[in-house]
Amino acid sequence: MKTLMCCCILFFHILFVRAQENNSFVTGFKKSISSKVLGQQRDVWIHSPTGNNVSKVTGNEGYPVIYLLDGETNFNTVVSITDYMSEVGLCPPMVIVGIIHPNRMKDLTSGTDKEYPGFVGTGNKFMAYVETELMPFVESNYPTTPYKIFIGHSVGGLTVINALIHQPNLFNAYISLDGALWWDDQRIVKEGELILKNKNFKGKTLFMGLANRMEKGVDTLAVQKDTSDNTVLIRSNLKLIKYIAQSKNNELRFKHKYYEDDDHSSVRMVGEYDALRFIFNFYKFKIYDSDLDNPNVRLDSLLIEHYKNISKEMGYVVKPNESQTNNLGYRMLSQKLFDKAEHLFKLNIDNYPENANCYDSMGDLYLAKKDRMNAIKNFKKALSIKEIPETKQKLKNLLEEND
Repeated sequence: MKTLMCCCILFFHILFVRAQENNSFVTGFKKSISSKVLGQQRDVWIHSPTGNNVSKVTGNEGYPVIYLLDGETNFNTVVSITDYMSEVGLCPPMVIVGIIHPNRMKDLTSGTDKEYPGFVGTGNKFMAYVETELMPFVESNYPTTPYKIFIGHSVGGLTVINALIHQPNLFNAYISLDGALWWDDQRIVKEGELILKNKNFKGKTLFMGLANRMEKGVDTLAVQKDTSDNTVLIRSNLKLIKYIAQSKNNELRFKHKYYEDDDHSSVRMVGEYDALRFIFNFYKFKIYDSDLDNPNVRLDSLLIEHYKNISKEMGYVVKPNESQTNNLGYRMLSQKLFDKAEHLFKLNIDNYPENANCYDSMGDLYLAKKDRMNAIKNFKKALSIKEIPETKQKLKNLLEEND
């Protein structure tokens, strides 16, 4: 069954929304978890590519997971970004877990700070909840893979950096956006200086986004000489970035970006998009018109090699995407490059033997080649897996040819 290829995709046409019976649209659903670590019920918002009706999928299909701090304000944005990116082949579909904070300062800071006399953050306890209760809940109820991303903004960014420094094996990628690294006299920056020099971070990725919080005419070099409280957030981030640059042997995959035209609030959305583009910069399948038009270029081989690289980066086997392969196959079929189309459709059948659409596509190829017997065979196989009206009609037409 041919999947129509979109000519253009509008960002704000949110492809993740799902229509309910009452015609409302939702981005996810709420779950409540009883936490022994925190001694209370905690809510999370979850978005899964399978929706709320299917908690697990058959076979080895699964999705990376984003654990998102400040879920109340951050969830819809990240769902929008990731669904858009996955639709255009920039990243895989992902499960998004938006963490709700009854008291975000308690959750996202540890210890004390002179600016908050009498206040004690319980961030260590919160992270214990994430590691020992929230993650096992998500992994046992939704189709996940081992690849995990941690995103935080402001004090959430502080929590992300703290996790990278002290719990680097908890996530694969860390995103800190305008992190409040000034907390407790820049304690995490001081700890980071030593740990970044002496610990190996191979296989880990960090993106840091910095907003413009400076006076007019001040740049990121000049601000480092300032000592006022107004610039301590950006100065603490710049200091950590300097320590990371000095620790080149730790193998941390790192990028930072300064957003001159964004403030503390607006940096969040643009930073999330840039961060995910950086994390998944290996994911997009790059192909040229010369490859598509050349009958001697095996597109299936290019796909196989590309997804081997994705598997290496992700740390588990990732099969070539069925829709992507199918679309390429139909493009070759439309150009009457039958061998190239057949290789692609066969690749899909090998990877997804229980997918009726793969056999329907192969049937269309044989139909175009006027190979009636093999077309009938593949249409019958598709219908043995799933009842598809379009396939059923094509088979009926073929069988009636001899009547």
